[in-house]
Amino acid sequence: MAGNLVGASVWEAALHDHLTSHEESERGLLEEYRAAAEGSQSAAFRYLVGLIVEDEIRHHRVFREMAEALQSDVNLRSEEPVVPRLDRWGPDAAEVLRLTETLLEREHADARELARLGDHLEDLEGTSLWPLLVELMEMDTEKHIKVLRFVQRNAALSAD
Repeated sequence: MAGNLVGASVWEAALHDHLTSHEESERGLLEEYRAAAEGSQSAAFRYLVGLIVEDEIRHHRVFREMAEALQSDVNLRSEEPVVPRLDRWGPDAAEVLRLTETLLEREHADARELARLGDHLEDLEGTSLWPLLVELMEMDTEKHIKVLRFVQRNAALSAD
């Protein structure tokens, strides 16, 4: 795979190989999950594996996009890679910061609501998927907050 990287350093070639081989293993894992769901008579298992499949599809796409971005950078292509370079906050870094602050407030409110909902669902533990689903949404909200804090830290450097 690194053959597409004209002039790549050893590190860049190794990273590209790692990204593309991981993408390949993600593809295999995705197929295993799909086969497991299709072969199961459990509706609950199929539903939960379906959620995992959605994540695995995104992981597969992100690994491919990272490999393509690396290839674009190494080959000095002028087009913007799918995974943008971090220096691309644009001329409105202050607006990005303002929007990020608003979105963080919304995510924190969502986290509080999900926590309250989780408390209400405690009695369903062991009899329903709902407590797990709310917990997974809480984890997603934590991830969203982490992404927004990353934006906040890095866009602030551009806004100064």
